[in-house]
Amino acid sequence: MRPSEVKLFYIENGRLKIAKDINILKTLPLSNFVWVDLNNVTPETESELEQFLKIYIQEEEEIEEIEISSRFIETEDTLVANSNFLLDSYEKEPVSFILKNGILVSVRDSNLKSFDETIKKMFANPRNYPTGYHIFVALLETRVEYDADMIEDATKEISRLSKKLTIANSVNENDLLEIKNLQEKTMHLRENIIDKHRVVSSVMRSDLIPDDLKPKLGLVIKDINSLIEHTKFGFERLDYLQDTFLGLVNIEQNKIIKIFTVVSVIFLPPTLIASMYGMNFKYMPELDWKYGYLFSIVLMIFCSALTLFIFKKKRWL
Repeated sequence: MRPSEVKLFYIENGRLKIAKDINILKTLPLSNFVWVDLNNVTPETESELEQFLKIYIQEEEEIEEIEISSRFIETEDTLVANSNFLLDSYEKEPVSFILKNGILVSVRDSNLKSFDETIKKMFANPRNYPTGYHIFVALLETRVEYDADMIEDATKEISRLSKKLTIANSVNENDLLEIKNLQEKTMHLRENIIDKHRVVSSVMRSDLIPDDLKPKLGLVIKDINSLIEHTKFGFERLDYLQDTFLGLVNIEQNKIIKIFTVVSVIFLPPTLIASMYGMNFKYMPELDWKYGYLFSIVLMIFCSALTLFIFKKKRWL
């Protein structure tokens, strides 16, 4: 089992610092703190933090609810936003954000690259993150950037598969499974992006969000809209690839049927000749002829060659 981790970010003497012991909340003024990140912590730790900050941390089942009333909650002094963050495996990781008195509390159960990247940005330029609201917006911005990277990777996979599906390369069931897997990935990406759109749209309407952050949220919305269009285009390309795959399969099947048909037609005249000379009639001119056997063989070969010639002249082969 992965160990739990608590990170508390606070400002002291104008410098951004980090602590990993929740008891530091009792030694410093709450106004110093900007972010408390809970990663796979125990219920006891959550309960202690709830009592100290006077907040309510939702259960995992509540965080995963899809209704907008569950994904975004606003009270007089508290804002709660729940969202799904995609892992590299395309599995959903529900994350809950609680904002109160300028402090951000994030609750998650997995390591997320967007959180690590945001922490790097914070220490690189602490002045840009004076409150938990600024950190929250930075986390959303970083997450959307990672979503864009994942969509770009999926687009490259679609392009590679598109080049692979040609008549020159024989298609097989693995190609169809690859198309299906890419459709699943694109679906997860689209659901994730739409989820972000709902959350950011709700946050923008909140009176608790500082006015200087609303233009940034507006840019995030624009980025999300462009990503939605990219995923839509990806779906259309995959549908086209699926149709192309089925078309190529039909072409290959038609080629096989065509070969069988040609072979059958070529052997029809020799079969007819052989069946005629196989009849048990007493009087057949060629039976007593010295070259009768050779004549029948030559006749069979001639008829087969003539059939091939006619097929090629008609461009049926």
